[in-house]
Amino acid sequence: MPAVAAPEILDGVWRTLTGEAPGPVELTGAEDVLPGPYRVAAAARATIAAATLAAGEMLKLRGIEPGVVTADTRHAAAAFHSEQLLRVDGAGAESVWAPLSGNYRTTDGWVRLHCNYPRHEAAVCWGLGVPGSRDAVTKAVAGRGAREVEHAVVSAGGAAAQLRSPEEWAAHLQGEAVASLPLVDLAPIGEAPKRTLFYSDRPLGGIRILELTHVLAGPVAGRVLAAHGADVLHVGAAHLPRVEALVRDTGQGKRSAFVALDTEGGRARLKKLISRADVLVQSFRPGALARIGFGPEELAELRPGLVIADLSAYGWAGPWARRRGFDSLVQMSNGMAWGDPPSPLPLQALDHGTGWLAAAAVMTALRRQVTDGGTWRARLSLAGTGRWLDSLGRKDPAAAPGDFSDLLEETDSGYGRLTRVRMAGGLPGAQPHWDFGTRLPGVDKPTWTP
Repeated sequence: MPAVAAPEILDGVWRTLTGEAPGPVELTGAEDVLPGPYRVAAAARATIAAATLAAGEMLKLRGIEPGVVTADTRHAAAAFHSEQLLRVDGAGAESVWAPLSGNYRTTDGWVRLHCNYPRHEAAVCWGLGVPGSRDAVTKAVAGRGAREVEHAVVSAGGAAAQLRSPEEWAAHLQGEAVASLPLVDLAPIGEAPKRTLFYSDRPLGGIRILELTHVLAGPVAGRVLAAHGADVLHVGAAHLPRVEALVRDTGQGKRSAFVALDTEGGRARLKKLISRADVLVQSFRPGALARIGFGPEELAELRPGLVIADLSAYGWAGPWARRRGFDSLVQMSNGMAWGDPPSPLPLQALDHGTGWLAAAAVMTALRRQVTDGGTWRARLSLAGTGRWLDSLGRKDPAAAPGDFSDLLEETDSGYGRLTRVRMAGGLPGAQPHWDFGTRLPGVDKPTWTP
């Protein structure tokens, strides 16, 4: 597969988002900063450039010249595994994987089980009929076929993925569905007056972002939008489990509140928040919000002019449209981890890439609202991002030693002193940055600031 030239990668992404050619941009750095044959670093640079260009377009609407956008490959690579580089009071980041999460050999191949949340671990044990120990799960899986294990765990409400070859995925009904979908589906879903921007010297100053997300892709999108000046409120729930290592990394510049959506009062509070929001970024399993009264049609009626960004694992069409999924599982399903043993990407590129693309889509929709009006919806998926990454061709798998120390900065946070990756993407007219470090979950009130 011939490799796509770096400018053409960005051009393709930008035209998918806007239908236009990208403005002035400078792409720097070699791709050998990450190992493996997939062009992860090039994809990272392109998605970061696209989001920064989108921020620049918002800046133009405010009468501010953005200057030449820049995106560096090494900085992009650092941003795409920021959770691994994060330090708290000098201590290194702990593993994000629970004891039972991982790849398991079956009678005919491999399967990956995702057990980072108690309900998913319980589903694995229930589906396989075993106690919650690594040895018991390993023994149970070793005596079954990969597809049987996948089916048993998924049927029990868990998250699992059989390792498939790229050819098997291409012939799979869900693989065919993903191939039929665009990288980003951005379209109006309702009428609304043109948006008026209030004065700010930042691209998203005065824009309210309600973030109903978990794990990585959605939180990355919110983190990007916060760095460009948006008021981002992440809403979670006190009783739901969290992967704290990811929360510490992706919570930069956001406020954090708890709302119990399984109660009538919580849903009323969410309705009030949405009625005053400009953007909703959500990564609930497809259909979950609709079941509690917050489907696209209800959202468009509740808040005309809202921008909705829906993120999913396997896309919004096909038999797996509502299947639980995570970056590591999608890589197994779509053949990107194909090998014996499985050989995944060097980082969670599908999560990070989808997050940056979602941020670019949100800003593009906001720009269209200023020029055209309307209520807009963007749909993206990890599987779609994987298909796009696969289409970029291959590179030499060797990599130069990585040192990202000059790309780190320190800040205070609710967790202590953080050492984090600086915000990537250069925008001379308004350099992106976070106004504060990660706050502890739930410390803020579920209200908008005046």
